[in-house]
Amino acid sequence: MRRLAALAERPPADAVPREILQLPPSTRHAIAVDASRSRLYLFENTRSGLRLVADHYVSVGRLGVGKQQQGDQRTPLGVYFITSRLDPAQLQDFYGAGALPLNYPNEFDRRQGRTGHGIWLHGVPSQNFARTPQSTDGCVVLSNEDMRHLLRTVEPRRTPVVISPALQWVRPAADAARLAAARELIEQWRLARSSGDARRLLAFYSSQFSNGTADAVDWAQWVQRDLRASNGRAAELKDVSILSWQDQGDLLIVTFGLVLRGERTGPVKRQYWGKEGGQWKIFFEGAIG
Repeated sequence: MRRLAALAERPPADAVPREILQLPPSTRHAIAVDASRSRLYLFENTRSGLRLVADHYVSVGRLGVGKQQQGDQRTPLGVYFITSRLDPAQLQDFYGAGALPLNYPNEFDRRQGRTGHGIWLHGVPSQNFARTPQSTDGCVVLSNEDMRHLLRTVEPRRTPVVISPALQWVRPAADAARLAAARELIEQWRLARSSGDARRLLAFYSSQFSNGTADAVDWAQWVQRDLRASNGRAAELKDVSILSWQDQGDLLIVTFGLVLRGERTGPVKRQYWGKEGGQWKIFFEGAIG
């Protein structure tokens, strides 16, 4: 029934999931999972925008979605990234054609106290074709043929994966104001960082800020230290990705290359922004490459 419904209930033409605001040319693909339809959608990032190139039937957790803790047999909801590619030779036959691990729990999940690990996109045992819609321990599971297609196509570390209870489809032109607001927010942060004014920059950070390291450092000290390391040089942002999520409030996940004036390259950073008192604040910032 889910497969038949997918043939009749197609996404609107030229529409994309609401969560995907902007992807740089270096991000070649994006994935979105609609749990209510047992469907995974694969997009190619073209010069004219995202283009739906394939969609596949998937299975999710036995107890549905909205993972909160280890072993609850639910699939997490949110914005994730593929971290690596696992060849079937590295795995038990249970995982079929291979696997694409996700970065669950992400920084927002940790902030919410969510636990667990090992959430993958993966195939099925060789004697099976597919699984029922809710039959996994939390992973997103595809047929081996469809999994092979993903393994051939997507790149680890660059490919975002949105997992939603029910995708909201929007046309980019209709969502232009939301994208423009996000871009302006990020630009104001860049200007504050480039100014060398610590007080101006600190205004963008939450008092609950974390940089993801094991060392407990006062958030204001960390921001000031990071600013001093720039030696007053202006910052440029390269390959900016902007994704959004709604979970007890609005969330922005921003990934970019930070290049200081006079340098040719720099670290790849990821920021998580949330609203506090109606104002956008960064509650996590860390280097991912």
